[in-house]
Amino acid sequence: MDLNNEVERRLRDALELDELYVKSEGDHFQVIAVSEIFADMSRVKRQQAINGPLMDLIAQNAIHALSVKTFTPEQWARERKFIMPS
Repeated sequence: MDLNNEVERRLRDALELDELYVKSEGDHFQVIAVSEIFADMSRVKRQQAINGPLMDLIAQNAIHALSVKTFTPEQWARERKFIMPS
């Protein structure tokens, strides 16, 4: 199983995302998710929204570390130039 694809599939199935970027090195994953659904969520709720669909992978240690960055489309329009390599 390609874990990057599995993480991406689970997040897309569970959440209405405009953009999603998943990167990994071994069992360390980075997720950047962009959606209007994050507009009314606290940072903790945003993290929980991402972690939820991945809980069994985290519990099995397939994902050992997970870095999550979430943005609304407006936030992403401002922030992407600082985050994404050109």
